[in-house]
Amino acid sequence: MASVAIPLSDPANRHPEQQYLDLMRAIWETGSERIDRTGVGTRSICGAMLRFDLANGAMPLLTTKRVYWKTATRELLWFLTGETNIRPLVLQGVKIWNEWPHARYVRETGDAISLEDFVARIAEDEDFAARWGDLGPVYGKQWVDWPTYRYRPDGLYEKGEGINQVAQVIESLRASPGSRRHIIEGWNVAELDRMALPPCHKTYQFHVAGEGADARLNCLLYQRSCDVALGLPFNLWSAALLTRMIAQQVDMLPGELVWMGGDVHLYLNHAHLIDEQLSRLPQGSPRLEITRRPETIFDYRIDDFVVHDYAPLPPISAPVAV
Repeated sequence: MASVAIPLSDPANRHPEQQYLDLMRAIWETGSERIDRTGVGTRSICGAMLRFDLANGAMPLLTTKRVYWKTATRELLWFLTGETNIRPLVLQGVKIWNEWPHARYVRETGDAISLEDFVARIAEDEDFAARWGDLGPVYGKQWVDWPTYRYRPDGLYEKGEGINQVAQVIESLRASPGSRRHIIEGWNVAELDRMALPPCHKTYQFHVAGEGADARLNCLLYQRSCDVALGLPFNLWSAALLTRMIAQQVDMLPGELVWMGGDVHLYLNHAHLIDEQLSRLPQGSPRLEITRRPETIFDYRIDDFVVHDYAPLPPISAPVAV
């Protein structure tokens, strides 16, 4: 099957998380089995959509397994710094990007150092981290410092000032809320070959519904490639969190998160996770409180975010495909 339509949740009877579980089941039962870049193999469908209402603090935080939302939040805050080296994440105990630079180090040096020892060296040795911890111009670099080049009279080009897309979107939301150009784009074709991993969650478009004090900020995220079991729970949280942060900065109410996936897949070695998670029922309604309004979108800290009413079922571990 090439594509699948995921039914919208009935707000009267269905938990919003059921959309995610329906998507997981549809992929596992009807997806095309394929050999992918990682060699692990997937079941994949083309095209899916999920919608989540963010009103009254609601967040798409999965309850059928524990999602480490603080880890996802630290990653988002790292993106907003424009940093591309994993060391700031490592020092906070965030592990989600470690495999890619480790694999590059082993491949290029022939040193079969363990992942644990590699990460410890990143933390302890700044020079080593500078050489081996960089991921290339990944998400944050494109979000806040998109490279530009100016044409010179001699026919050559020189490097110009980088574009802070996040700051520009916030300004455009304030100045022209009805615009259809509130976009943050990560897919810089000219720099894909320098990235440890080309952006999966690549395009964010913001939409304002209503006016004045009733204005609601919606976000549509297009994700070209989506690991539904491990990646999507983080992606949904992060996109909703970014929307909440921007809404606060532009004095709007949180509206709706609309997620759209292109190649939407499950890895074949995640069968135990999928079977276990599909046997569970969603429970509760987690809410996010942002306790402080900083001066800019770039000044939030991890302590500014508090989640209420989150009592998830236990985590389910599975390997990351690199």
